[in-house]
Amino acid sequence: MRVRLKDLARRRDRQTLLVAVVVVVQAVAAVFFVADALGDIAADGISLHIVIEGLIAFALLAGVFLGAWHMRMLLAEARRREQALAVARGALAEHVAARFRDWGLTAAESDVALFALKGCDAAEIATLRGAAQGTVRAQLSQVYAKAGVSSQAGLVSLFFEDLLG
Repeated sequence: MRVRLKDLARRRDRQTLLVAVVVVVQAVAAVFFVADALGDIAADGISLHIVIEGLIAFALLAGVFLGAWHMRMLLAEARRREQALAVARGALAEHVAARFRDWGLTAAESDVALFALKGCDAAEIATLRGAAQGTVRAQLSQVYAKAGVSSQAGLVSLFFEDLLG
């Protein structure tokens, strides 16, 4: 999940950079057309050519302002979503910790239960914790008994029910 979130953040950053580059190019083009139109007015007076350049400069300026405004809105929305995700992550972590406390899990059982919630099997948990598989299986049995379930799927199901309920 963390890798996916990092990939999404990188993609969002690339999109933001692309929009910023487009806005800068538009701004440079608008400045060029405005300067050219002013130079033409000073040299030749107002003509159809200068009016068209003025309209193009206006369109580019409008694009610059709209692009900058849109980028600002996108960045604000991304920040709101990241904050909401952080709150949800924190709330889930608090919920898991509260359930573990309610069940009276030891620190070791809590670690094992958390790995089980993440989808690890007994062998993986044993490797991650540097413990024997038999010890992990015994701890998982204690976790399941304290939680009132009989399997890893049942343990995960408890948390999904809480989230969906």
